[in-house]
Amino acid sequence: MECIFCKIIQGEVPCTVVYEDDYVIAFEDIYPSATNHVIVIPKIHIEDLNGVNEENIEYIKHIFSAITKVVKQLNIDETGYRIVNNCGGHAFQSVKHLHFHIVGGQELSPTFC
Repeated sequence: MECIFCKIIQGEVPCTVVYEDDYVIAFEDIYPSATNHVIVIPKIHIEDLNGVNEENIEYIKHIFSAITKVVKQLNIDETGYRIVNNCGGHAFQSVKHLHFHIVGGQELSPTFC
């Protein structure tokens, strides 16, 4: 598979992991758009939110659980942060593997999405 995020999960591509469990991995974005910019992905290939179903919903639960743990670890849980998911071509989803961006650590522009 040519998916860069699947290669990260398999340990073929290095990254700076900030959280990991049996279902998800969270790592620093290599092109951060803020002081803190972490990507959270499921450890199975789901192309986008449209691919979420009863068979893989447990991974989605773990993604949001991981997000709450990561924002506390980064000390941005009280100052604020943004969660971004791009789904499909019109939203400029650059990697066809479901992922969520955690962006924070500074005041964010109201137009940033």
